[in-house]
Amino acid sequence: MQLEDMRIFVAAVDAHSFTTAANRLSLSKQFVSRRVAALEEALGVRLLVRNTRKLAVTDLGLEFYERSKRILAEVSDAEQAMSLRRAAPHGLLRVSAPMSFGVLHLSPLIALFLHKYDEVRFDMELSDRTVDVVGEGFDMAIRIGTLTDSTLIAQKLADVRMIACCSPTYKRRRGTPESPAELERHACLLYGHGRPASWSFVVDGALKSFDVQGPLRANNGDVIRDAAIAGLGITLLPDFIVADALKRGDLVPVLDAYLPRASTLYAVYPQHRQSSATIRAFTEFLRTQLSRVLQ
Repeated sequence: MQLEDMRIFVAAVDAHSFTTAANRLSLSKQFVSRRVAALEEALGVRLLVRNTRKLAVTDLGLEFYERSKRILAEVSDAEQAMSLRRAAPHGLLRVSAPMSFGVLHLSPLIALFLHKYDEVRFDMELSDRTVDVVGEGFDMAIRIGTLTDSTLIAQKLADVRMIACCSPTYKRRRGTPESPAELERHACLLYGHGRPASWSFVVDGALKSFDVQGPLRANNGDVIRDAAIAGLGITLLPDFIVADALKRGDLVPVLDAYLPRASTLYAVYPQHRQSSATIRAFTEFLRTQLSRVLQ
């Protein structure tokens, strides 16, 4: 039995709902349900009765709930007592971040953070692969886009505006789509990993997805941007990757009348690191700083 399962169970009972508990814990409903089921299996008793409207607590579940609350309260008190001994951020922080974002935005922010907290040390890995945060010993990872279901804690840092664009050369040669549905007739340069690609836009007030394909896919935005500048096709990239090229005129926007779905920037870290003063301070620092530069 894991302490984190006990926390999830108490949250589910308090919320009378897996969905509400999942939202409060920044976890998926499926993960919450699985962890409660694993807890019941470990204890060998039924704790909750599930129905379509809400959760009901069994007699044994109520007893375990009361005991769990006392245990968690004692654990919280112990953690707080220890954190008060040294609440200032300190020590080594191993962080993974996407290459383009790390160079453009994270690098100067780390310098600012280190000037503010001189007892912190960073071990940075800039890579566009999805690292195994726990397995590879990272304290935190910065991720952009939809998160996969995992046991990691996710904190939203900022929204990332997406822009559809192409080069003037491509526009003269092939023209540009009048609506997202016309993207299927264009060469699209795909940013992401090897999975079926679709781009989402708001059409008639609703978010709709459109399948796209083209001559190049890469998990690095700089590669895709440079291919677009070279006239190879249309791309949909974060604003911070294409902003300078748009200002220079190397790229021009397309589909201006249709708003692409925004992406989201997250800080993710293992559950056992959520009480770290250093992680809390760095996460809040990033949230504050990025709200200024990514708007």
